[in-house]
Amino acid sequence: MKYPLLPSDFNFQEAIPLWKINSEKQVISREFIFTDFMQAFEFMKQCAEYANELDHHPDWSNVWNKVLVNLSTHSEGQITQLDIQMAKKMDILALEISAHHPHDPLR
Repeated sequence: MKYPLLPSDFNFQEAIPLWKINSEKQVISREFIFTDFMQAFEFMKQCAEYANELDHHPDWSNVWNKVLVNLSTHSEGQITQLDIQMAKKMDILALEISAHHPHDPLR
């Protein structure tokens, strides 16, 4: 299946400001930090449900209250609109579950 590619001048900072872009590896990543394991697990559960709807699954790992996410459209060998869509949804879900930015003094 072909996924919508991003324009060459796509503004990652504007679209997903909390994500890191690795142009060489064609991956976007973000670490989400929650209050505890249960919040992190709830975040992963809700993201998994959305990922199944999109048929686009993240590469991720969890250690207690932290979830590290990497997104890339492997079949295209690059970051696509699907990754941006997933990243934006993850940002929303994290806010709803009370995630803290890694540099947030409340973490």
